[in-house]
Amino acid sequence: MSKTIPSLHRSIISCHTCPRLVEWREEIAQTKIKRFMDWEYWGKPVPGFGDANAQLLLVGLAPAAHGANRTGRMFTGDESGKWLYRALFKAGFANQSSSTDRSDGLNLTNCYITAVCRCAPPQNKPAPDELKNCRPFILDEFRLLKNLRIVIGLGKIGFDTAFNCMKELEWTEQKSRPKFSHGEIATVNSNIILLGSYHPSQRST
Repeated sequence: MSKTIPSLHRSIISCHTCPRLVEWREEIAQTKIKRFMDWEYWGKPVPGFGDANAQLLLVGLAPAAHGANRTGRMFTGDESGKWLYRALFKAGFANQSSSTDRSDGLNLTNCYITAVCRCAPPQNKPAPDELKNCRPFILDEFRLLKNLRIVIGLGKIGFDTAFNCMKELEWTEQKSRPKFSHGEIATVNSNIILLGSYHPSQRST
């Protein structure tokens, strides 16, 4: 049976490949923090979110421990998401400017959001082998998002991974990866452009 976005999401959510990440995400989901003590944390890998027919793809790093690891949706419930969804709303890709939980009514149009690591990592730093283990998921997303025209790497790891994926899929003939910088524009092929952007974390914004 061929893969679909929903079947891919089910595969992501059920993943237990990386012992360190499984232990960390589940520990955080149990211990929580004071202001979210009444929440039932998601505590599982976080699938992508958005429009399966999207022309715009945003590639982030990983779920935040008390953001997407709590809410179960990319960039939902943390400061990065507050900034990002305001921007997407202003640009016409989101139907509202806030994102608090999976049932808040947020919808994306012509936009899909993913990450290179699906589990919240300690210190927000996934290990190289953990990123490698997650690579098949984002490769499948690239294959399934048939209408892609613009890919935005949110931060260096998101940018580099996006290019590496497109090179692995043989979507580009470029020999070397473009150097990441905010505002970097790289023409991957005649159909797709890769943009570099700082990550919408509090530190960056």
